Amino acid sequence: MLQELFRIPFFHIPIYGYGLMLVVGFLVATQLAMMLCRHSAIDPEVMMTAMLIMLATGVAGARISHILENIHEFTKGTFGENVRNMLDIRSGGLTYYGGFLLATPCAIWYGVVKKVPIKRGMDIIAPCLMIGLAFGRIGCFLNGCCYGAECNLPWAVSFPYYSNAYIDEFYAHKLQTPVPPSLLVPTRDGGEKLLEPVLMTDDAALRSDAASVGSNYLHPTQLYSAFTAFLLAAMLYAYYTLPHPPGRVFALMLIFEGATRFLLEMIRVEPAVYGPLSLSMWIGLLLVGGGMLMWLLTSGPDDVMEYQSDAAETVSA
Repeated sequence: MLQELFRIPFFHIPIYGYGLMLVVGFLVATQLAMMLCRHSAIDPEVMMTAMLIMLATGVAGARISHILENIHEFTKGTFGENVRNMLDIRSGGLTYYGGFLLATPCAIWYGVVKKVPIKRGMDIIAPCLMIGLAFGRIGCFLNGCCYGAECNLPWAVSFPYYSNAYIDEFYAHKLQTPVPPSLLVPTRDGGEKLLEPVLMTDDAALRSDAASVGSNYLHPTQLYSAFTAFLLAAMLYAYYTLPHPPGRVFALMLIFEGATRFLLEMIRVEPAVYGPLSLSMWIGLLLVGGGMLMWLLTSGPDDVMEYQSDAAETVSA
């Protein structure tokens, strides 16, 4: 975990690992989209605008989804404080599926307006989405959010004092290592809360106490998800380069992303919303079903021949 990577010299502007990974993911995904467009008879400039629309609406949807899932955290202060907290995304607080569900229809709408072959454009977007997700999950690991369940595996990780995992385990009374008394602050109701790191900046002893403790050992599910997303991106790109009915690359993305997310949720800490399944599990199942339906609806050797013909024309041009 490394929320703040460094500060820009002279200006002292912090660069957060989560935000940087989002930017890197967007840039890499955009370059991949431009390359695929140049070989698929689609105007790269149109795709660039579509990517920007997806970035803006994706961040908005991801933030709205996070707020709705954790509404209790954004309604406990004054109106001004709640609004400020809702708008503060510098150190995390974005839900991937929320962004996906808003950005996808917005990008499709733009493609219809610009008369882009929608299914082919969706095929281009599919591996790019996985690239963006992979870098975003690395950002989650640096930020300490989206952590996994407890485990004793050799690669298990322990997040530092006052990380999301540490705070959650403290208030759930699940910490295996006691909190140093110097880091506990009494509350008005007779309980205790953790001392904020900003209050120990000038106290070396307190900083030492904080450095000596950490969360329980957990699955690094963020890295599992990043590895899976990179793998899916490579698989989707490879399939895209083969003759295929337009739309089936996106269908594959829905099927495999939904299935892998469902499996990863089994070792993540996320509350059940209906029955034993979390919200992400239910969405994962819907993605699998939607992907299978899309696969069945996209068919025909004529579509494959048309795609090959367009690709050949683009290359020859």
